[in-house]
Amino acid sequence: MFKIKKKPEKPKPTVLYNIVEDYSEFDAPGNVTVCAMTLTEDLVAHAKILAESYDVPLDQMTTLLTEGGVYIYPQVSGILTRGLFACLVDQTGGRPKQTFVLDLMQFAEAEQAVRARGLSLIDAALDVFQRTVPDQLKAKLRQKNLGLDYRTLDRTVAKGGDIKYIDFRKDWSPHFKRLCIMPDGRLVETGGLQEFAQLHGITMSQAKQLIEQGGTLDVQDEVLACQIVNGQPAVARFSAANYAKAKNLVAGKGLHLMDALSEVGYNDPAMMRGLARKTLNVRS
Repeated sequence: MFKIKKKPEKPKPTVLYNIVEDYSEFDAPGNVTVCAMTLTEDLVAHAKILAESYDVPLDQMTTLLTEGGVYIYPQVSGILTRGLFACLVDQTGGRPKQTFVLDLMQFAEAEQAVRARGLSLIDAALDVFQRTVPDQLKAKLRQKNLGLDYRTLDRTVAKGGDIKYIDFRKDWSPHFKRLCIMPDGRLVETGGLQEFAQLHGITMSQAKQLIEQGGTLDVQDEVLACQIVNGQPAVARFSAANYAKAKNLVAGKGLHLMDALSEVGYNDPAMMRGLARKTLNVRS
């Protein structure tokens, strides 16, 4: 008799969040995405993903997620280029764990509050962060479990009980998908920079520069365009034909290349269908 070999089961991908609310359309620095979890925290996976996403050493991220506190980014050539990462842990369990980042201006404001009001840095950071988020989110943060009606939630979400942690995210990571509009109008999801680079056949350094700084990048005869909107990257890839049309607009009308690409994209039916679907996904 023949033995039927069972296919080895693929490990299930780690699920960090089962509640996601998008506020990225609001003005910076309050343009966050609320990523929450009602199930028990997988500390190892959570720490690994956040460490990779925010350039924080893994051991320090693990400590932060366990004990709470702040990580101040080191200076680069004597210059402070980033603010801080913070994790608020209520050891009594009265409120969910929360993580967020402050930019340089917010960090300076928090330090001023420490000096002027005698606050701890974590309390000052939380105060600064919460004052900058949209009013709608402020109201939800004052309510238990973000004011969610558990009767309307999916059973797999509701069965976890209270929210265990909330990450207020503004990054691009393997567990935080973003959409890229392709030349044929398809919307392709990518997670971390590595996945984004592989999709477009570019290097990690090219991907990092494009996503962080915006602009354009030639990819063979096509072009990738990234516009930073409220601190968030919006990416589209243009075909060789549309790239040529944009170059003609630059030469003929004196437009900036990004403006020319936008005009070409808005006149391309396939890309406009992709943009319409992207807008619906954000609003849903």
